[in-house]
Order: sequence, then C-alpha cells, then structure tokens
Amino acid sequence: MEDRWTLYMIECADGTFYTGIARDLERRLSQHGTPRGAKYTRGRGPFRLRYTETDLTHSQALSRERQIKTLSRQEKENLWK
Repeated sequence: MEDRWTLYMIECADGTFYTGIARDLERRLSQHGTPRGAKYTRGRGPFRLRYTETDLTHSQALSRERQIKTLSRQEKENLWK
C-alpha cells in the first residue's frame, strides 16, 4: 500500500502563508523553525496551522499543493473560514 500524504498550510508570524506536503505532519511542523525546515519559513515563526487535507497519495498531494499555491490570499483564507 502506498504511503499517505498530508497537504498543509501554515500562517507565519509575519502573516504570510506557506503550503507544503508531508508524510508525518507533526514531525514536519516541528522542523519548520529549525534549519531542517523550509528555507522560506526560517525566521518567520511562530507558526499557526491553518489548513490540512489528509489521506492523499503523493501525486494527489503535489497536484493539490500546486493548485493552492496559485490561489489568492482571500481564496486561501476561504479554505478554513
């Protein structure tokens, strides 16, 4: 059986959003404030988890990540409002 992936969006302390995918969301979120985190999020913490989509295949997660990254700020906020 294929590994399942989670798509997630966090809000950085500066109000910007970061969207990514992970197999282990809890571990990945803990990495974001460290050098093992995404380059974009370094120095932008603390973070607030805003949105998730779970139980995706890797292909689905990548596709959805690309879709979300093209959304406007308002469209992204509408995902959890």
